[in-house]
Amino acid sequence: MGTPNFAVQTLEELVNENYNIVGVFTKPDKPVGRKKILKFSPVKQKALEYGIDIYQPAKFDEEYVNLIKNLNLDACVVAAYGVILPSSVLNAPKYGSFNVHASLLPKYRGAAPIQASIMNCDSVTGVTIMYMAEKLDSGDILKKVQTKIGLNETADELSQRLSKIGAKAMCEVLKDVELGVAERIPQNEQDASYVFKITKDMARLNFNRPAMEVHKLICGLSSWPCAYCYLNGKMLKIYKSAFMREFSGNVGEVLCSNRFVVGCKDFAVEFLDVQLEGRKRMIVKDFLNGFKLEKGICLQ
Repeated sequence: MGTPNFAVQTLEELVNENYNIVGVFTKPDKPVGRKKILKFSPVKQKALEYGIDIYQPAKFDEEYVNLIKNLNLDACVVAAYGVILPSSVLNAPKYGSFNVHASLLPKYRGAAPIQASIMNCDSVTGVTIMYMAEKLDSGDILKKVQTKIGLNETADELSQRLSKIGAKAMCEVLKDVELGVAERIPQNEQDASYVFKITKDMARLNFNRPAMEVHKLICGLSSWPCAYCYLNGKMLKIYKSAFMREFSGNVGEVLCSNRFVVGCKDFAVEFLDVQLEGRKRMIVKDFLNGFKLEKGICLQ
């Protein structure tokens, strides 16, 4: 059970390990763009390649609960499905239902753990494989794998890395469960923290904040909804940046004419990949070839 790109790696790893996948559950097709063309989820696209039966319930009513029970599952593997599963589904498989979550639980339960770990300037994160329980991301832990977060690593880049780490860890756990050697570790509720869905109103840059926080907000919100500010009254989206300790200047001020370096509360950030309103996304070198950036101008 999964929906976005993050979940594809787990599906691929299960196939490569020769598990008999009797069905793939993913969210219903979504209308996209002005023409409202139905778009398949990345997991559905991959399942079609493998020729696996696909199910897309809008909700788990009695029909789908009975379907799950009739499949006589050994295990249900969940990765970023985006649907709350009832206990009747979680408890149906012989060995239980297992989830790969992109944080070191009980830290960052909820919808956007990857973005949260970056925006909070964490140096490490990881994945957790757990038994699923009805309460959000609260089940017993079976395995944790830790990894460092790169200084300039974006949410998309970290997600790709964690998806591979999580897929491998899931298959290792399934083998241990089947052998009866998997250790269940209850989560400490006192250490639990929650993160919620990313929204567009989080994306406005505030250069009165420390440069590292500004930089990490850009990293965490790339490529959606994308951090932004205003240049000469036009929205400027920033997809990539770098923390610059060697620069300092007035808050929001452009500090160079040949590089897009902007002053913050303490140091500065350099924009590396941008999109100005009405223009295409481009690396800053190309952007500066067609836009005269004046040193001293202030971003809003």
